[in-house]
Amino acid sequence: MPSGSRCPDCGSSELVEDSHYSQSQLVCSDCGCVVTEGVLTTTFNDEGNLREVTYSRSTGENEQVSRSQQRDLRRVRDLCRILKLPPTFEETAISYYQRAYQLSGIRAARLQKKEVLVGCCVLITCRQHNWPLTMGTICTLLYADLDMFSGTYMQLVKLLGLDVPALCLEDLVKSYCGSFKLFQASPSMPAKYVEDKDKMLSRTLLLVELANETWLVTGRHPLPVITAATFLAWQSLRPSDRLTCSLARFCKLANVDLPYPAASRLQELLAVLLQMASRLAWLQVLKLDKRTVVKHIGDLLQHRHMLIRMAFRDATAEAETQKQQPGGQGHQEAEDSTFDLPKRKRPASPAPLLPPCMLKPPKRTHSTPFVSEVTGDENISDSEIEQYLRTPQEVRDFQRAQAAGQAAMSAPNPP
Repeated sequence: MPSGSRCPDCGSSELVEDSHYSQSQLVCSDCGCVVTEGVLTTTFNDEGNLREVTYSRSTGENEQVSRSQQRDLRRVRDLCRILKLPPTFEETAISYYQRAYQLSGIRAARLQKKEVLVGCCVLITCRQHNWPLTMGTICTLLYADLDMFSGTYMQLVKLLGLDVPALCLEDLVKSYCGSFKLFQASPSMPAKYVEDKDKMLSRTLLLVELANETWLVTGRHPLPVITAATFLAWQSLRPSDRLTCSLARFCKLANVDLPYPAASRLQELLAVLLQMASRLAWLQVLKLDKRTVVKHIGDLLQHRHMLIRMAFRDATAEAETQKQQPGGQGHQEAEDSTFDLPKRKRPASPAPLLPPCMLKPPKRTHSTPFVSEVTGDENISDSEIEQYLRTPQEVRDFQRAQAAGQAAMSAPNPP
């Protein structure tokens, strides 16, 4: 044993020589690690050129793992290191990939799906450790399609039987908004558009909480809602300089992609803010619209709990209460007609607080059911008749009928 040698795994100095397939190897007696292995020559070419081949290369020890699996395992490690995840995350993601690769539905999948599988294992690991990471971030790093990624993610969670908690909305806002390029001046970023990070995050969180309380987040992807809330928070902090900036330009300045439904989520948030502003006394006289209400977002958020209760009450319950009161609307209209008083228009009832899918349900097209009209007089081809012939006698009779029909068709017409 060479003096001063130690095992690279456990650090022990108890190294002994062991013969394996007539090859001398140096093995740690404490943990069994092979410190140095013997050499073999496996091919005539190697022997002719006097080149030695290590034992692992000669026996194909590493061929138990396919090349594609080795490549994807490296990609799992690289992705974890790019995201600067702890070492334990990397080990967990690798174990999930190895388990998933043993499934027949995954192993026989197309190459594109296997590449997406790498990101799914990393995302599952982050979600289980409450690490703020979105599908969009991983899809950007992997150049992957979001629909394919989400489908593979759900399939993997189901096949492995994993318990994956939902990402906290607050952590998602901080992680997503932290990537916006709005907090430092640059040649492409005018000074009037630069904003303090803490102020914008604080107001964005309040707007996202408002969207959550008014059903705008339920059943929807959170990133479009967060994008719209971030845009409104950024505008409201300096409205005189930023009201002319559109949502598309804002995303371009922030160097983030504009999610397709973000414009719709923006209009829904503005509609909620207008309903709240209509219940605030000092804003009722200003005749606000979706453009000017942005200037007063700070006041609306300060009193949002009270304004939500005032702006979104159950209109049905209120109408029932009015009907039960003596001298209701019908009685008042009769008195007005008796004394010829001018009719007064009643104020509109507040809209109920319901999800948008219930307030504006999608239109369903009623297609006419298909009715099969079978009379029994339809033409039947010879191939269809042959399917119903069962005995040899039926086959011979059918062949004679065919021959007679052909003879009749080829016979000359009588004069």
